[in-house]
Amino acid sequence: MAKKKEAKQVSVEQTLWDNADSLRGNVESSEYKHVVLGLIFLKFASDKFEERRNELIEEGKEKYLEMVEFYTMKNVFYLPENSRWAFLVENAKQDNLPILIDDALTTVEKNNPSLKGALPDNYYSRLGLEIAKLGSLIDKINDIDTIKDKDQDIIGRVYEYFLSKFALKEGKGKGEFYTPKSIVNLIAEMIEPYKGIIYDPCCGSGGMFVQSYKFIQAHHGNTKDVSIYGQEFTATTYKLAKMNLAIRGISANLGDFAANTFSSDQHKDLKADYIMANPPFNQKQWRADTELIDDPRWAGYEVPPTGNANYAWILNMVSKLSENGVAAFLLANGALSGGGDEYKIRRKLIENNLVEAILVLPQNMFYTTNISVTLWILNRNKKAHTIEQNGRLKKYRNRQDEILFMDLRELGIPFEKKYIQFSDDDIEKITSTYHHWQQSDYNKTYENEPEFCYSATLAEVAAKDYSLVPSKYIEFVNRDENIDFDEKMTVLQAEFAELLKEEEHSKQDLLTVFKELGYAIEL
Repeated sequence: MAKKKEAKQVSVEQTLWDNADSLRGNVESSEYKHVVLGLIFLKFASDKFEERRNELIEEGKEKYLEMVEFYTMKNVFYLPENSRWAFLVENAKQDNLPILIDDALTTVEKNNPSLKGALPDNYYSRLGLEIAKLGSLIDKINDIDTIKDKDQDIIGRVYEYFLSKFALKEGKGKGEFYTPKSIVNLIAEMIEPYKGIIYDPCCGSGGMFVQSYKFIQAHHGNTKDVSIYGQEFTATTYKLAKMNLAIRGISANLGDFAANTFSSDQHKDLKADYIMANPPFNQKQWRADTELIDDPRWAGYEVPPTGNANYAWILNMVSKLSENGVAAFLLANGALSGGGDEYKIRRKLIENNLVEAILVLPQNMFYTTNISVTLWILNRNKKAHTIEQNGRLKKYRNRQDEILFMDLRELGIPFEKKYIQFSDDDIEKITSTYHHWQQSDYNKTYENEPEFCYSATLAEVAAKDYSLVPSKYIEFVNRDENIDFDEKMTVLQAEFAELLKEEEHSKQDLLTVFKELGYAIEL
Protein backbone atom coordinates (compact mmCIF):
# COMPACT_ATOMS: atom_id res chain seq x y z
CA MET A 1 0.00 0.00 0.00
CA ALA A 2 1.35 3.40 -0.96
CA LYS A 3 2.19 5.69 1.90
CA LYS A 4 -0.26 8.49 2.44
CA LYS A 5 1.40 11.79 1.70
CA GLU A 6 1.63 13.95 4.81
CA ALA A 7 -0.29 17.18 4.61
CA LYS A 8 1.87 20.28 4.60
CA GLN A 9 1.79 22.02 7.97
CA VAL A 10 0.23 25.46 7.72
CA SER A 11 0.82 28.07 10.43
CA VAL A 12 -2.01 29.39 12.57
CA GLU A 13 -1.54 32.81 11.00
CA GLN A 14 -1.70 31.50 7.44
CA THR A 15 -4.74 29.35 8.21
CA LEU A 16 -6.64 32.39 9.42
CA TRP A 17 -5.41 34.58 6.60
CA ASP A 18 -6.55 32.04 4.02
CA ASN A 19 -10.06 32.58 5.34
CA ALA A 20 -9.81 36.37 5.09
CA ASP A 21 -11.31 36.64 1.62
CA SER A 22 -14.63 35.27 2.84
CA LEU A 23 -15.09 38.33 5.06
CA ARG A 24 -13.32 40.90 2.91
CA GLY A 25 -16.53 42.26 1.40
CA ASN A 26 -18.22 42.72 4.77
CA VAL A 27 -15.39 43.98 6.95
CA GLU A 28 -12.79 46.68 6.43
CA SER A 29 -9.26 45.29 6.35
CA SER A 30 -8.38 47.31 9.45
CA GLU A 31 -11.20 45.54 11.34
CA TYR A 32 -10.58 41.98 10.22
CA LYS A 33 -7.72 41.33 12.60
CA HIS A 34 -9.93 42.30 15.55
CA VAL A 35 -12.77 40.04 14.35
CA VAL A 36 -10.33 37.13 14.34
CA LEU A 37 -8.54 38.03 17.56
CA GLY A 38 -11.75 38.20 19.58
CA LEU A 39 -12.60 34.68 18.46
CA ILE A 40 -9.02 33.45 18.97
CA PHE A 41 -9.25 34.76 22.53
CA LEU A 42 -12.44 32.77 23.16
CA LYS A 43 -10.88 29.67 21.65
CA PHE A 44 -7.69 30.10 23.68
CA ALA A 45 -9.62 30.74 26.91
CA SER A 46 -11.82 27.71 26.21
CA ASP A 47 -8.87 25.43 25.43
CA LYS A 48 -7.24 26.38 28.74
CA PHE A 49 -10.56 26.00 30.56
CA GLU A 50 -11.12 22.51 29.11
CA GLU A 51 -7.54 21.53 29.92
CA ARG A 52 -8.05 22.53 33.56
CA ARG A 53 -11.49 20.88 33.62
CA ASN A 54 -9.96 17.59 32.47
CA GLU A 55 -7.27 17.89 35.16
CA LEU A 56 -9.98 18.15 37.82
CA ILE A 57 -11.75 15.10 36.41
CA GLU A 58 -8.51 13.10 36.41
CA GLU A 59 -7.96 14.13 40.03
CA GLY A 60 -11.43 12.87 40.97
CA LYS A 61 -12.72 16.38 41.72
CA GLU A 62 -15.84 16.32 39.52
CA LYS A 63 -17.87 18.13 42.19
CA TYR A 64 -15.64 21.19 41.78
CA LEU A 65 -16.04 21.50 37.98
CA GLU A 66 -18.25 24.59 38.22
CA MET A 67 -16.40 26.30 41.07
CA VAL A 68 -14.58 29.43 39.88
CA GLU A 69 -11.79 29.17 42.47
CA PHE A 70 -10.50 25.88 41.08
CA TYR A 71 -9.79 27.62 37.77
CA THR A 72 -8.49 31.00 38.94
CA MET A 73 -5.99 29.30 41.27
CA LYS A 74 -4.25 28.09 38.09
CA ASN A 75 -4.58 31.43 36.26
CA VAL A 76 -7.38 29.99 34.12
CA PHE A 77 -10.58 31.90 33.36
CA TYR A 78 -13.78 30.23 34.48
CA LEU A 79 -16.19 30.13 31.54
CA PRO A 80 -19.94 29.76 32.01
CA GLU A 81 -21.52 27.41 29.48
CA ASN A 82 -22.69 30.12 27.05
CA SER A 83 -19.14 31.49 26.73
CA ARG A 84 -17.45 28.17 25.98
CA TRP A 85 -16.15 27.55 22.50
CA ALA A 86 -18.14 24.32 22.12
CA PHE A 87 -21.36 26.29 22.59
CA LEU A 88 -20.42 28.69 19.76
CA VAL A 89 -19.50 25.82 17.46
CA GLU A 90 -22.88 24.17 18.13
CA ASN A 91 -24.62 27.43 17.21
CA ALA A 92 -22.34 28.52 14.34
CA LYS A 93 -25.19 28.33 11.81
CA GLN A 94 -27.77 30.22 13.88
CA ASP A 95 -28.97 33.66 12.75
CA ASN A 96 -28.17 35.16 16.16
CA LEU A 97 -24.51 34.02 16.08
CA PRO A 98 -23.06 37.58 16.36
CA ILE A 99 -25.21 38.17 19.45
CA LEU A 100 -24.06 34.87 20.95
CA ILE A 101 -20.40 35.85 20.43
CA ASP A 102 -20.94 39.26 22.04
CA ASP A 103 -22.77 37.63 24.96
CA ALA A 104 -19.92 35.15 25.38
CA LEU A 105 -17.32 37.93 25.57
CA THR A 106 -19.46 39.98 27.97
CA THR A 107 -20.00 36.95 30.23
CA VAL A 108 -16.28 36.15 30.33
CA GLU A 109 -15.45 39.75 31.28
CA LYS A 110 -18.10 39.85 34.03
CA ASN A 111 -16.85 36.62 35.56
CA ASN A 112 -13.16 37.60 35.45
CA PRO A 113 -12.35 41.06 36.93
CA SER A 114 -8.84 41.09 35.41
CA LEU A 115 -10.47 41.36 31.99
CA LYS A 116 -12.36 44.57 32.78
CA GLY A 117 -12.22 46.83 29.73
CA ALA A 118 -10.28 44.26 27.69
CA LEU A 119 -12.93 42.63 25.52
CA PRO A 120 -15.03 44.03 22.65
CA ASP A 121 -18.45 45.39 23.62
CA ASN A 122 -21.32 44.43 21.26
CA TYR A 123 -18.69 44.37 18.51
CA TYR A 124 -19.85 41.48 16.34
CA SER A 125 -23.50 42.57 16.35
CA ARG A 126 -22.55 45.99 14.96
CA LEU A 127 -20.47 44.72 12.04
CA GLY A 128 -23.33 43.24 9.99
CA LEU A 129 -21.37 40.08 9.14
CA GLU A 130 -22.89 37.37 6.98
CA ILE A 131 -23.76 34.48 9.27
CA ALA A 132 -22.46 31.81 6.89
CA LYS A 133 -19.09 33.50 6.61
CA LEU A 134 -18.78 34.12 10.33
CA GLY A 135 -19.71 30.48 10.95
CA SER A 136 -17.07 29.41 8.45
CA LEU A 137 -14.46 31.43 10.36
CA ILE A 138 -15.46 29.70 13.59
CA ASP A 139 -15.02 26.34 11.85
CA LYS A 140 -11.50 27.37 10.78
CA ILE A 141 -10.54 28.49 14.27
CA ASN A 142 -12.03 25.32 15.71
CA ASP A 143 -9.29 23.34 13.95
CA ILE A 144 -6.54 25.25 15.78
CA ASP A 145 -5.07 23.95 19.03
CA THR A 146 -4.14 27.27 20.63
CA ILE A 147 -2.26 25.74 23.58
CA LYS A 148 -0.31 23.00 21.79
CA ASP A 149 2.88 25.09 21.79
CA LYS A 150 3.02 26.71 25.22
CA ASP A 151 6.04 28.83 24.28
CA GLN A 152 4.19 30.71 21.55
CA ASP A 153 2.39 34.03 21.94
CA ILE A 154 -0.55 33.09 19.69
CA ILE A 155 -2.49 36.34 20.01
CA GLY A 156 0.61 38.49 19.42
CA ARG A 157 1.74 36.38 16.46
CA VAL A 158 -1.63 36.57 14.73
CA TYR A 159 -1.79 40.32 15.33
CA GLU A 160 1.69 40.84 13.89
CA TYR A 161 0.94 38.70 10.84
CA PHE A 162 -2.30 40.51 10.03
CA LEU A 163 -0.64 43.90 10.42
CA SER A 164 1.94 42.85 7.86
CA LYS A 165 -0.72 41.80 5.38
CA PHE A 166 -2.68 45.03 5.70
CA ALA A 167 0.21 47.45 6.29
CA LEU A 168 0.59 48.63 2.69
CA LYS A 169 -3.13 49.02 2.05
CA GLU A 170 -3.72 50.87 5.30
CA GLY A 171 -0.64 53.08 4.89
CA LYS A 172 0.70 52.17 8.33
CA GLY A 173 3.93 53.82 9.37
CA LYS A 174 7.04 51.70 9.91
CA GLY A 175 7.30 50.50 13.46
CA GLU A 176 3.59 50.08 14.20
CA PHE A 177 3.73 46.36 14.85
CA TYR A 178 4.28 43.62 17.34
CA THR A 179 7.98 43.02 18.06
CA PRO A 180 9.33 39.67 16.77
CA LYS A 181 9.82 37.09 19.52
CA SER A 182 13.55 36.55 18.96
CA ILE A 183 14.26 40.27 19.40
CA VAL A 184 12.23 40.44 22.60
CA ASN A 185 14.05 37.34 23.86
CA LEU A 186 17.36 39.05 23.10
CA ILE A 187 16.33 42.18 25.01
CA ALA A 188 15.19 40.17 28.04
CA GLU A 189 18.37 38.08 28.09
CA MET A 190 20.51 41.22 27.89
CA ILE A 191 18.93 43.39 30.57
CA GLU A 192 17.70 40.48 32.76
CA PRO A 193 14.48 41.90 34.29
CA TYR A 194 14.41 39.71 37.40
CA LYS A 195 13.09 42.10 40.02
CA GLY A 196 11.48 45.56 40.08
CA ILE A 197 9.28 47.66 37.81
CA ILE A 198 9.09 46.95 34.06
CA TYR A 199 7.72 49.69 31.79
CA ASP A 200 6.82 49.92 28.11
CA PRO A 201 5.58 53.35 26.94
CA CYS A 202 4.14 51.94 23.68
CA CYS A 203 3.25 48.40 24.68
CA GLY A 204 1.22 47.33 21.63
CA SER A 205 -0.22 43.87 22.20
CA GLY A 206 1.91 43.34 25.34
CA GLY A 207 4.51 41.04 23.79
CA MET A 208 7.41 42.58 25.74
CA PHE A 209 5.67 41.78 29.02
CA VAL A 210 4.77 38.24 27.97
CA GLN A 211 8.39 37.45 27.08
CA SER A 212 9.67 39.11 30.26
CA TYR A 213 7.56 36.73 32.32
CA LYS A 214 8.78 33.79 30.26
CA PHE A 215 12.38 34.90 30.83
CA ILE A 216 11.85 35.02 34.59
CA GLN A 217 10.21 31.59 34.61
CA ALA A 218 12.91 30.07 32.38
CA HIS A 219 15.59 31.29 34.79
CA HIS A 220 13.69 30.08 37.86
CA GLY A 221 12.95 33.57 39.12
CA ASN A 222 9.76 34.71 40.84
CA THR A 223 7.26 36.63 38.69
CA LYS A 224 5.84 38.13 41.91
CA ASP A 225 9.06 40.16 42.17
CA VAL A 226 8.15 42.32 39.15
CA SER A 227 5.46 44.92 38.50
CA ILE A 228 4.25 45.73 35.00
CA TYR A 229 3.40 49.23 33.74
CA GLY A 230 2.58 50.21 30.19
CA GLN A 231 0.68 52.52 27.90
CA GLU A 232 -0.90 52.17 24.47
CA PHE A 233 -2.42 54.82 22.19
CA THR A 234 -4.77 52.76 19.99
CA ALA A 235 -7.95 51.73 21.79
CA THR A 236 -8.34 48.35 20.07
CA THR A 237 -4.68 47.49 20.69
CA TYR A 238 -5.02 48.61 24.32
CA LYS A 239 -7.85 46.10 24.72
CA LEU A 240 -5.77 43.48 22.97
CA ALA A 241 -2.86 44.01 25.37
CA LYS A 242 -5.14 43.66 28.39
CA MET A 243 -6.59 40.50 26.83
CA ASN A 244 -3.15 39.10 26.01
CA LEU A 245 -1.83 39.66 29.54
CA ALA A 246 -4.95 38.63 31.44
CA ILE A 247 -5.20 35.29 29.68
CA ARG A 248 -1.72 34.49 31.02
CA GLY A 249 -2.45 35.66 34.55
CA ILE A 250 -0.11 38.64 34.20
CA SER A 251 -1.21 41.58 36.33
CA ALA A 252 -0.42 44.93 34.69
CA ASN A 253 -1.20 48.62 35.02
CA LEU A 254 -1.78 49.90 31.47
CA GLY A 255 -3.42 53.11 32.61
CA ASP A 256 -7.13 53.80 32.92
CA PHE A 257 -7.65 54.08 29.16
CA ALA A 258 -5.86 54.12 25.83
CA ALA A 259 -3.90 57.37 25.55
CA ASN A 260 -1.04 59.16 23.80
CA THR A 261 2.13 58.76 25.89
CA PHE A 262 3.30 62.29 25.08
CA SER A 263 0.11 64.31 25.56
CA SER A 264 -1.53 62.12 28.22
CA ASP A 265 1.16 60.33 30.22
CA GLN A 266 -0.59 57.67 32.35
CA HIS A 267 2.45 57.12 34.60
CA LYS A 268 3.87 60.58 35.25
CA ASP A 269 5.68 59.76 38.49
CA LEU A 270 6.84 56.27 37.55
CA LYS A 271 10.46 55.25 38.03
CA ALA A 272 11.19 51.96 36.30
CA ASP A 273 14.03 49.52 36.84
CA TYR A 274 13.66 48.08 33.33
CA ILE A 275 12.26 49.67 30.21
CA MET A 276 11.62 47.58 27.09
CA ALA A 277 10.11 49.27 24.06
CA ASN A 278 9.63 49.30 20.30
CA PRO A 279 8.32 52.82 19.56
CA PRO A 280 6.88 53.75 16.14
CA PHE A 281 9.83 54.48 13.86
CA ASN A 282 10.36 58.08 12.70
CA GLN A 283 6.93 59.23 13.88
CA LYS A 284 6.13 62.59 12.31
CA GLN A 285 4.14 65.50 13.74
CA TRP A 286 3.88 63.87 17.15
CA ARG A 287 3.22 67.27 18.69
CA ALA A 288 2.25 70.72 17.49
CA ASP A 289 5.01 73.35 17.39
CA THR A 290 3.68 75.08 20.51
CA GLU A 291 2.89 71.92 22.52
CA LEU A 292 4.98 70.22 25.21
CA ILE A 293 7.70 72.88 25.06
CA ASP A 294 8.21 72.92 28.84
CA ASP A 295 7.52 69.24 29.47
CA PRO A 296 9.59 68.03 32.46
CA ARG A 297 10.62 64.93 30.51
CA TRP A 298 12.98 67.06 28.41
CA ALA A 299 14.57 68.75 31.45
CA GLY A 300 18.29 69.27 30.85
CA TYR A 301 17.97 68.54 27.11
CA GLU A 302 16.80 70.26 23.95
CA VAL A 303 13.09 69.97 23.10
CA PRO A 304 12.73 67.08 20.62
CA PRO A 305 11.87 68.29 17.10
CA THR A 306 8.28 68.00 15.87
CA GLY A 307 9.29 66.28 12.62
CA ASN A 308 10.50 63.06 14.26
CA ALA A 309 9.55 61.52 17.62
CA ASN A 310 12.61 59.25 17.99
CA TYR A 311 14.32 61.44 20.57
CA ALA A 312 11.04 62.26 22.30
CA TRP A 313 10.65 58.53 22.97
CA ILE A 314 14.25 58.37 24.21
CA LEU A 315 13.82 61.27 26.63
CA ASN A 316 10.48 59.93 27.85
CA MET A 317 12.25 56.69 28.78
CA VAL A 318 15.24 58.48 30.33
CA SER A 319 12.84 60.43 32.56
CA LYS A 320 11.27 57.17 33.76
CA LEU A 321 14.52 55.37 34.68
CA SER A 322 15.15 54.66 38.35
CA GLU A 323 18.53 55.35 39.94
CA ASN A 324 19.92 52.05 38.61
CA GLY A 325 17.47 51.64 35.74
CA VAL A 326 18.22 50.09 32.34
CA ALA A 327 16.32 50.76 29.09
CA ALA A 328 16.46 48.67 25.93
CA PHE A 329 14.55 49.87 22.90
CA LEU A 330 14.47 49.77 19.11
CA LEU A 331 14.81 52.74 16.76
CA ALA A 332 15.40 53.29 13.06
CA ASN A 333 19.10 53.65 12.23
CA GLY A 334 18.68 57.33 11.37
CA ALA A 335 18.65 58.18 15.07
CA LEU A 336 22.32 57.15 15.34
CA SER A 337 23.57 60.23 13.55
CA GLY A 338 22.36 63.52 12.15
CA GLY A 339 22.37 67.11 13.28
CA GLY A 340 20.16 69.80 14.76
CA ASP A 341 18.44 69.32 18.10
CA GLU A 342 18.74 65.53 17.80
CA TYR A 343 22.53 65.90 17.67
CA LYS A 344 22.46 68.06 20.81
CA ILE A 345 20.30 65.54 22.68
CA ARG A 346 22.44 62.59 21.55
CA ARG A 347 25.64 64.36 22.60
CA LYS A 348 24.19 65.15 26.04
CA LEU A 349 23.05 61.53 26.50
CA ILE A 350 26.58 60.36 25.72
CA GLU A 351 28.23 62.97 27.94
CA ASN A 352 25.85 62.03 30.77
CA ASN A 353 27.16 58.44 30.55
CA LEU A 354 23.72 57.01 29.78
CA VAL A 355 24.47 55.23 26.51
CA GLU A 356 25.79 51.76 27.31
CA ALA A 357 25.44 49.74 24.08
CA ILE A 358 24.34 50.15 20.46
CA LEU A 359 23.50 47.05 18.41
CA VAL A 360 22.59 47.23 14.73
CA LEU A 361 20.23 44.39 13.78
CA PRO A 362 19.87 42.42 10.52
CA GLN A 363 17.43 43.43 7.82
CA ASN A 364 14.13 41.62 7.29
CA MET A 365 13.45 40.82 10.94
CA PHE A 366 10.03 42.49 10.86
CA TYR A 367 7.03 41.62 8.72
CA THR A 368 6.26 45.24 7.91
CA THR A 369 9.65 46.78 7.18
CA ASN A 370 12.85 45.34 5.73
CA ILE A 371 15.20 48.04 6.99
CA SER A 372 17.94 47.34 9.50
CA VAL A 373 17.12 48.84 12.89
CA THR A 374 19.10 49.51 16.06
CA LEU A 375 18.78 48.24 19.61
CA TRP A 376 19.82 50.90 22.13
CA ILE A 377 20.69 50.16 25.75
CA LEU A 378 20.78 53.05 28.23
CA ASN A 379 22.01 52.47 31.77
CA ARG A 380 22.00 54.84 34.74
CA ASN A 381 24.50 52.64 36.58
CA LYS A 382 27.55 52.10 34.35
CA LYS A 383 29.97 52.51 37.26
CA ALA A 384 31.53 49.61 39.17
CA HIS A 385 29.01 47.88 41.40
CA THR A 386 27.84 44.50 42.69
CA ILE A 387 24.24 43.33 42.69
CA GLU A 388 22.38 40.20 43.73
CA GLN A 389 20.37 38.83 40.85
CA ASN A 390 18.20 35.75 41.21
CA GLY A 391 20.25 34.48 44.12
CA ARG A 392 23.70 35.16 42.67
CA LEU A 393 26.15 38.03 42.93
CA LYS A 394 27.18 39.85 39.77
CA LYS A 395 30.07 42.30 39.69
CA TYR A 396 30.12 45.10 37.11
CA ARG A 397 33.17 47.13 36.17
CA ASN A 398 33.20 50.87 35.59
CA ARG A 399 32.16 51.45 31.98
CA GLN A 400 31.23 55.11 32.38
CA ASP A 401 33.75 56.18 29.77
CA GLU A 402 32.94 53.49 27.20
CA ILE A 403 30.16 52.40 24.83
CA LEU A 404 29.86 48.89 23.41
CA PHE A 405 29.07 48.74 19.68
CA MET A 406 27.86 45.52 18.04
CA ASP A 407 27.05 44.71 14.42
CA LEU A 408 24.61 41.80 14.21
CA ARG A 409 23.79 42.03 10.50
CA GLU A 410 25.64 38.81 9.66
CA LEU A 411 23.74 36.84 12.32
CA GLY A 412 20.30 35.28 12.13
CA ILE A 413 18.67 32.31 10.45
CA PRO A 414 15.94 32.12 7.78
CA PHE A 415 12.38 32.42 9.02
CA GLU A 416 9.31 31.92 6.80
CA LYS A 417 11.47 32.05 3.66
CA LYS A 418 12.23 35.78 3.38
CA TYR A 419 12.50 36.82 7.03
CA ILE A 420 15.32 36.55 9.56
CA GLN A 421 15.25 35.69 13.25
CA PHE A 422 17.93 35.15 15.87
CA SER A 423 18.71 31.55 16.78
CA ASP A 424 19.31 30.49 20.38
CA ASP A 425 23.04 30.35 19.57
CA ASP A 426 22.92 33.90 18.20
CA ILE A 427 21.26 35.17 21.35
CA GLU A 428 23.81 33.36 23.51
CA LYS A 429 26.71 34.88 21.55
CA ILE A 430 25.31 38.41 21.74
CA THR A 431 24.31 38.34 25.40
CA SER A 432 27.49 36.65 26.61
CA THR A 433 29.57 39.26 24.75
CA TYR A 434 27.57 42.07 26.38
CA HIS A 435 27.72 40.56 29.87
CA HIS A 436 31.43 39.75 29.60
CA TRP A 437 32.06 43.33 28.53
CA GLN A 438 30.17 44.58 31.60
CA GLN A 439 32.19 42.36 33.93
CA SER A 440 35.54 41.99 32.17
CA ASP A 441 37.60 43.53 34.98
CA TYR A 442 36.86 40.32 36.84
CA ASN A 443 36.93 37.52 34.27
CA LYS A 444 39.01 39.06 31.43
CA THR A 445 36.85 37.39 28.77
CA TYR A 446 35.79 40.34 26.60
CA GLU A 447 37.81 41.27 23.51
CA ASN A 448 37.03 43.49 20.55
CA GLU A 449 36.20 41.35 17.53
CA PRO A 450 36.47 42.61 13.91
CA GLU A 451 33.12 42.86 12.12
CA PHE A 452 31.25 42.10 15.35
CA CYS A 453 32.00 44.28 18.38
CA TYR A 454 34.11 47.16 19.68
CA SER A 455 34.29 49.00 23.00
CA ALA A 456 34.81 52.68 22.22
CA THR A 457 35.91 55.30 24.71
CA LEU A 458 33.93 58.50 24.99
CA ALA A 459 36.99 60.28 23.62
CA GLU A 460 36.76 58.15 20.47
CA VAL A 461 33.02 58.89 20.19
CA ALA A 462 33.67 62.60 20.62
CA ALA A 463 36.31 62.41 17.87
CA LYS A 464 33.59 60.96 15.58
CA ASP A 465 31.39 63.95 16.43
CA TYR A 466 29.15 61.87 18.68
CA SER A 467 27.95 59.55 15.96
CA LEU A 468 26.61 56.23 17.25
CA VAL A 469 26.87 54.37 13.94
CA PRO A 470 28.60 51.08 14.85
CA SER A 471 30.52 50.80 11.56
CA LYS A 472 32.46 53.96 12.50
CA TYR A 473 34.09 52.04 15.39
CA ILE A 474 34.04 48.32 14.60
CA GLU A 475 36.94 47.09 12.49
CA PHE A 476 35.87 45.65 9.14
CA VAL A 477 38.24 43.38 7.26
CA ASN A 478 36.12 41.59 4.67
CA ARG A 479 33.27 44.07 4.21
CA ASP A 480 33.21 47.63 2.94
CA GLU A 481 31.33 49.57 5.61
CA ASN A 482 32.13 53.08 4.44
CA ILE A 483 28.53 53.36 3.30
CA ASP A 484 25.14 54.20 4.73
CA PHE A 485 23.46 50.80 4.76
CA ASP A 486 19.87 52.05 4.68
CA GLU A 487 20.71 54.60 2.00
CA LYS A 488 22.15 51.79 -0.10
CA MET A 489 18.92 49.83 0.37
CA THR A 490 16.88 52.79 -0.86
CA VAL A 491 19.07 53.10 -3.96
CA LEU A 492 18.80 49.37 -4.71
CA GLN A 493 15.04 49.43 -4.36
CA ALA A 494 14.87 52.36 -6.77
CA GLU A 495 17.06 50.47 -9.25
CA PHE A 496 14.75 47.48 -9.01
CA ALA A 497 11.68 49.65 -9.64
CA GLU A 498 13.33 51.02 -12.77
CA LEU A 499 14.14 47.52 -14.01
CA LEU A 500 10.51 46.54 -13.67
CA LYS A 501 9.46 49.51 -15.79
CA GLU A 502 11.66 48.48 -18.68
CA GLU A 503 10.11 46.29 -21.37
CA GLU A 504 13.27 44.21 -21.65
CA HIS A 505 15.54 43.33 -18.77
CA SER A 506 17.82 40.40 -18.17
CA LYS A 507 17.11 37.73 -15.59
CA GLN A 508 20.60 38.22 -14.22
CA ASP A 509 19.99 41.93 -13.60
CA LEU A 510 16.94 41.12 -11.50
CA LEU A 511 18.70 38.35 -9.60
CA THR A 512 21.61 40.66 -8.79
CA VAL A 513 19.34 43.35 -7.37
CA PHE A 514 17.29 40.84 -5.40
CA LYS A 515 20.47 39.35 -3.94
CA GLU A 516 21.65 42.78 -2.80
CA LEU A 517 18.25 43.38 -1.25
CA GLY A 518 18.72 40.22 0.78
CA TYR A 519 16.42 37.82 -1.06
CA ALA A 520 17.65 34.48 -2.40
CA ILE A 521 15.17 33.71 -5.19
CA GLU A 522 14.91 32.09 -8.57
CA LEU A 523 13.14 33.57 -11.59
